[in-house]
Amino acid sequence: MKHLKKLTLLHSNDLHGDFLVENVDDKLVGGVSMLSGYVNKVRREEENVIYAVAGDMFQGSLIDSEFKGVSTIEIMNLLAPDVVTIGNHEVDYGLAHLLFLEKCANFPIINANMYLKSNGRRLFRSHRILETGGMKVLFIGILTEEVLQKTKLEELIGTLVDIHEAATEVGRICDAYRTEDIDFTVLLTHIGIEADQQLAALLDPRWGVDLIIGGHSHTLLAKPVEVNGIPIVQAASGTDQIGRFDIMVDTDRNTIDSYTWQLIPITPEYCPEDEELKNIIGKYKQITETKYNRILTRFPERYAHPARNRETPVGKIFADAFKESLGLDIMLHASGSLRGQYLGPVMTLQDLQEMEPFDEEVYRYVVTGRQFRHMMEYMLRDEAFDPNAHTEFYQFSEGLRVVYNKTLKKVTSLTMHDREIGEEEPLRVGMHQFHFKNLQTGLDISESEITRNGMPKVVATRSLGLLEEYFSSHPHLTAPEEQRLVIEE
Repeated sequence: MKHLKKLTLLHSNDLHGDFLVENVDDKLVGGVSMLSGYVNKVRREEENVIYAVAGDMFQGSLIDSEFKGVSTIEIMNLLAPDVVTIGNHEVDYGLAHLLFLEKCANFPIINANMYLKSNGRRLFRSHRILETGGMKVLFIGILTEEVLQKTKLEELIGTLVDIHEAATEVGRICDAYRTEDIDFTVLLTHIGIEADQQLAALLDPRWGVDLIIGGHSHTLLAKPVEVNGIPIVQAASGTDQIGRFDIMVDTDRNTIDSYTWQLIPITPEYCPEDEELKNIIGKYKQITETKYNRILTRFPERYAHPARNRETPVGKIFADAFKESLGLDIMLHASGSLRGQYLGPVMTLQDLQEMEPFDEEVYRYVVTGRQFRHMMEYMLRDEAFDPNAHTEFYQFSEGLRVVYNKTLKKVTSLTMHDREIGEEEPLRVGMHQFHFKNLQTGLDISESEITRNGMPKVVATRSLGLLEEYFSSHPHLTAPEEQRLVIEE
């Protein structure tokens, strides 16, 4: 006879400071206060409930960026997840600040594969064993290698951080804690849905991994993906929905007997509001709105930034702002740094901060026309056009025109103001600090290569301050119509 126990497992990922309720088609949707209301409701209705968050609590809202994540931790403390793993945006305010924020959290934050190279010591606890209804549930946190890119900005710590091979690390932890009589094992990852599937395929069934709850790729699923007998799920992003497993656990065999999974919409029909959380969010909202409601500029219409792997009106406006302000030949503005889908027709300081929340130094460096052509061909490789891939893609500033042939896989024309750029012609290129420090990953050129053309230089210490000044002094702006990137099939 089987010994079965029910486990209700709720999960979110990539919350990105999505704290506020939205009005969509005259219906209230999302927001942490209703999300908390649903979690609390399930905790009252069911006996064995665990709520897990698969990374990226931070970055994406003014409330988060204004208080450098401290506001997010206070809100998350009231939301009270049982376990959280690190996402790549958790290091946006610096690794040292993240370690401070961890001390402020009333919930466990786990990660198994961030180490100090000097002594092999983990920066966080690798796992958490939660006990509910007599069951022991093991959670192991795994992070995307993108964090290694971000930690390169840390002069003292970044070069010491190493991301170990994930599957081997999972096996090591599962072997080490098998004596605990673990009933159920969950990988809480932040590596994207495709990497989750690759990881699942590498796992030895004897390690006993039952489930992968993921994040990072913001994937909206109709049903779990199963690889190697392991269900893999995500809950898209933000607070518009929450994932819910109802699992019958076979505690004799320490495995899933049966399960159902669904995405629950965070709407008033399902989710009573958590009034205490609503008041806390309202306090932060009032502070930020008072400070950031100042109008910077006005556009003739609303402009879009619908996708990160194509040229957009918003992207061209921002790239031009940096080029004009800094006297560059070319500004490469990362598409992924623009976090909103729409801008205007009126743009406030709050709109600016929410569209581009990353306040970084801007570097100027020199490349030859030949080097720049190679950079563009690398950026525009086939992977760049895969909507699920997270390759770097850049918006171009005024004057530059790149024609790329997808069949030939090469740039067929590279011009500046209708003049072909020479192979050895020097070009002064601008780029945000994060992307400059990761040139090899993003554009397949090393910092040592460009340094041979001249020493790179910081030309702006605060990118948001520059943008605020630029838009304030340009009261009426229109998105340029010319096509700067031409893709030939």
